[in-house]
Amino acid sequence: MSTVFDISSLARKNVRELVPYMSARRLGGNGSVWLNANEYPFAPHFQLSEQTLNRYPECQPAAVIQRYADYSGLQPEQVLVSRGADESIELLIRVFCESGTDAVMFCPPTYGMYSVSAETFGIEQKKILVGPDWQPNVTAIENNLDRVKLLYICSPNNPTGNLTDPTALRQILELTRNRAIVAIDEAYIEFSPQNTTMHWMKEYPHLVILRTLSKAFALAGLRCGFTLASADIIALMLKVIAPYPLATPVADIAAQALTATGIRAMQERVAEIKANRAYLQTALDKLILVEKVFPSETNYILVRFTNAELVFRALWDQGIILRDQRKQPGLEKCLRITVGSRNECEQLINAIAALCEHTQQVQETENP
Repeated sequence: MSTVFDISSLARKNVRELVPYMSARRLGGNGSVWLNANEYPFAPHFQLSEQTLNRYPECQPAAVIQRYADYSGLQPEQVLVSRGADESIELLIRVFCESGTDAVMFCPPTYGMYSVSAETFGIEQKKILVGPDWQPNVTAIENNLDRVKLLYICSPNNPTGNLTDPTALRQILELTRNRAIVAIDEAYIEFSPQNTTMHWMKEYPHLVILRTLSKAFALAGLRCGFTLASADIIALMLKVIAPYPLATPVADIAAQALTATGIRAMQERVAEIKANRAYLQTALDKLILVEKVFPSETNYILVRFTNAELVFRALWDQGIILRDQRKQPGLEKCLRITVGSRNECEQLINAIAALCEHTQQVQETENP
């Protein structure tokens, strides 16, 4: 009797052992209030204008590149567009890191794709935990830079919501000058635009900035991201990018989103989300199951609960889906909550308030 061949034995060892990034959609849930993926709660409306689907698209659509260059104050040759910022994370590894020789560095708790992408390509990871204030440990970074070719810093950071101290960023950029690329992930920078590091690029030619249309531009389903860097770095990335990274409809809508009208609409959404965030922070602070509401410069809030498992499951069962962060280092009892519409925020607060009341009643019954 023949045995069944295990096809996975042909896969690379690191891929067999890889724990994939569990996106919000992979984790699932059956809800009506989705507060787990940092999306805008309403879909913007666009009309597809390109009717050339019989032709391959441009590798780097000229209108998209020019409009993002205008938006960011850079030259077109300093801009690369890709399938979300996630593709940029991988492209940088493919360009700059040799498996078995080089390492990438990042500072948990932070965005999980830095680790997954490094593991996928068999690149060593150096994980330098942030300090208690969630700022990078510059001394530890300096002491571990041997063989590091690429360093990722998310600012504002996902999932903590805080900005990285600009003094620390400058120290890291000085330490890595002429030896490593520093990629600052600014996926959420539109919620704190004055804190971009983009104007440092002339001073630090090894600085790369990652951006996206998924958050403030409300186009998560478009999968459109940008890399901002020196023309030399962009030229290297163009050597390894897919021949047609952006589908024609994606490029069409991205170009529309980057018009003056589209940018004004984005800024109005940001103002709305900030107002809802302030409401949510104030309301959460009053609930007995909440230990701490952390400050945020993003469209989400990190919250430490007295019983995060109870809150997560109770709301999940009611169709209010949050993001569990308890497995991240230093984030025990923490859940991440996307700032939704005002109605969604109110539903969330009402659900947790009811849970607080029920919990208090149970405690009084048990301890009369």
